[in-house]
Amino acid sequence: MAARSNLPRPEGTRTAWNPRLALLVAATFFMEFLDGTVLTTAIPSISADFAIAAADVNITMTAYLLTVAIGIPLSGWLAERFGARRIFCLAISVFTLASLACALSQDLTSLTLSRIAQGAGGAMMVPVGTLVVLRGTPKSELLRATAFLVWPGLLAPVLAPLVGGALTTYLSWHWIFLVNLPLGAAAFLASLRLVPVAPGDPGRRLDWPGMALTTVGVGALVAGLELASSHPELPWAGISAAAGAAALTGAVLWMRRTPHPLFNLQVFRARTFRAMATGGFVYRVTISSVPFLLPLMFQTGFGWTPLHAGALVAAVFIGNIGIKPATTPLIRKFGFKAMLVFASLASALTFAACALLTPETPEALMFALLVCSGAFRSIGFSSYASVQYADIPPAQLTSANTVSATLVQLATGSGIAAAALLIRTFDGVSLGHPDAAGPFRAAFLAMAVLMLASTADSLLLPRHAGAAVSRPGPKPGEAPLPPRPAQGRAPRP
Repeated sequence: MAARSNLPRPEGTRTAWNPRLALLVAATFFMEFLDGTVLTTAIPSISADFAIAAADVNITMTAYLLTVAIGIPLSGWLAERFGARRIFCLAISVFTLASLACALSQDLTSLTLSRIAQGAGGAMMVPVGTLVVLRGTPKSELLRATAFLVWPGLLAPVLAPLVGGALTTYLSWHWIFLVNLPLGAAAFLASLRLVPVAPGDPGRRLDWPGMALTTVGVGALVAGLELASSHPELPWAGISAAAGAAALTGAVLWMRRTPHPLFNLQVFRARTFRAMATGGFVYRVTISSVPFLLPLMFQTGFGWTPLHAGALVAAVFIGNIGIKPATTPLIRKFGFKAMLVFASLASALTFAACALLTPETPEALMFALLVCSGAFRSIGFSSYASVQYADIPPAQLTSANTVSATLVQLATGSGIAAAALLIRTFDGVSLGHPDAAGPFRAAFLAMAVLMLASTADSLLLPRHAGAAVSRPGPKPGEAPLPPRPAQGRAPRP
């Protein structure tokens, strides 16, 4: 009997997608995304327990995010070499055991090392989990599948302050990590049951030069972004970012000429995939700044308590969830281009409206604005998550997925760093009257202008971009969709 191949099967031979598998992968994503930011609220408690300065605890968050970023590029090769199921289960195990090590840490060094191990597990969970779902999903069901995979990235940044604050206040900071133990154990057992078995390819070689250049490039960029948001007065942020950009440029040049590259860069030939790397990158940068800017503006600018600010920011979460049932029907009815233009333009308007808020603004009006902002955010995220794979052939799916996960990580870090830089840039700038919220207003306006770049990029998409996903062919017994008008010269008789 011929050996089974680990390569994706042709699109027409894929089985129906498994909603339970997509939900399992989404749950593991939520753990990974939540642990990236949830520690913020526990920093004072950790610093008191370890008898160190609160600023010193930031190293645990930086180490985690940096490990996730530099580990993602390797995850695609690991999935191909050893099998996606094996690597996904390993990722859950590493993440769960590292969470226990974090909870048992007795000093900053042990906590930081445990966070690095936790980040290594998270770096494999996100792209490999996505790959597992995508390989079993026909394009006609891609919208439904990505609807499951998008929600963790939407909800985790909004819920992190609330979850972290509640656990730290009523229990202790250790429980931020201990809650991962039963969740991780359940996810591991479910993975053994739900994730299909696929053998690895023992002959698949690792592109060591490409791997080294990509790892250094991504790591230096993320480190530069972290330095820019925490120590903008130092020159190291710019130096690190420049070194990262140079290394990534070298990686691209190398992978274009080597016969066995780490990534197949031909994925960028698909206009729908490039949309994720251009307008989609800008969209994620601006959207990622909101969970950072809003709580700070409410607390520092308006003088609200953390609980008051967190309760109002939860309106974004309500908008995310409330629009979810309508997201897929809207994309199917109007297409990706129309929904991407609408989501980015509407988001820019909500950013501008946030800049006009004052402590005297009725909270019901603030709540409604943030609900709308969350809904537009959800539409944009879902659209980009689906359209990027619309024209990717199965053989290039691993490369497309890994490149996308890397860019998403960079965009999220860029959004927080850009917001922090804008606040510092506009701090002290006065328009004639004192306004503690002034820097935040200016930051929101700058983000609104930046979001328009995403709108412009979406306007350049073809009218029927991603139609294979948004408007799949008819089911058996249904009338086929009318053919599109032919473009160019008519065929000769």
